[in-house]
Amino acid sequence: MNERLKILPERLLPWFAAHARPLPWRKDRDPYRVWVSEIMLQQTRVEAVKNYYDRFLLALPDVLALANAPEEKLMKLWEGLGYYSRARNLQKAAKQVAQAGGAFPDTREGLLALPGVGEYTAGAVASICFDRPCAAVDGNVLRVLSRFLADPTPIDSPACKRQAREALETVYPRGRCGDFTQALMELGATVCLPNGAPDCGVCPLAKDCLAHRRGAQRDYPKKGAKKARRAEERTVFLLRCGDALAMEKRPEKGLLAGLWQLPNLPGRLTPQEAVDTAEQWGLCPAALTAELHKTHIFTHMEWNMTGYEIRCAREGGGFFWATKTDRREGYALPTAFRQFLFPEEREEREK
Repeated sequence: MNERLKILPERLLPWFAAHARPLPWRKDRDPYRVWVSEIMLQQTRVEAVKNYYDRFLLALPDVLALANAPEEKLMKLWEGLGYYSRARNLQKAAKQVAQAGGAFPDTREGLLALPGVGEYTAGAVASICFDRPCAAVDGNVLRVLSRFLADPTPIDSPACKRQAREALETVYPRGRCGDFTQALMELGATVCLPNGAPDCGVCPLAKDCLAHRRGAQRDYPKKGAKKARRAEERTVFLLRCGDALAMEKRPEKGLLAGLWQLPNLPGRLTPQEAVDTAEQWGLCPAALTAELHKTHIFTHMEWNMTGYEIRCAREGGGFFWATKTDRREGYALPTAFRQFLFPEEREEREK
């Protein structure tokens, strides 16, 4: 493998210099900014991250600001990005860096000691910010290598990622480590695309790519068999009293731990059962005004949700009744529940 990879830097570095996208986190190599972007980009599309990133950096411009931010402010800034444990680990790591004097570790080993930082993020920050020959191997990079080498190893196996990282690090160009890391990422994100659709006509590696030579680009990468997602039915309550909306905190452990949610129950209740439940909560339901059906997909599970909007004559039920101001300025709702809000409410929350 290593011999064939030796040509990667000489092909990719000039291509990257000419074709790199002007992404906001590429404006400088400040480790705080790069680290925040890499955490946000985990499991999330670039276009979705851009606005969040700019807003986050405006509110929390450095590691000390993040370390000292109130949790509600942090969750509000993260609202809609999903995988909320990323935000909590981000703040834990910021506190650790702040306690150590505010300077980020400049080695992969030091970065791996931070909460929420794995091999990929450590490699990205170490190479981009500190010019360490540390590979950042994600799905984009694995796809490029799989096609370039016509490698049948399933890319979702841990061994494949480890082998790719070790092989790449033998060809890292000293003094250009960050550019090489980003060039590999960029090629996979913009040219060597997933789902059998690489744009080989503009690829700087095409003439040496074994899959391209064989006309087998669409046969790579290989993946292992996927486990089926578990599906759950849930009933969601949009309980309104005047302009207030009932909300509650989720348990501190488990899925969406510690976040705010709309009241909900397992299973699918009928409209009458939903009204009866609101009555049992002591809310004096006056009218059921809407029935909504939504689906939210998590990594290993999906929720098939039936939502009932119920106008109530009184607050209660042990819920927090959030006013419009509350909902606009704090109390972040995960996407699974935010999709039940009126369009104008969603727009206000996403500004």
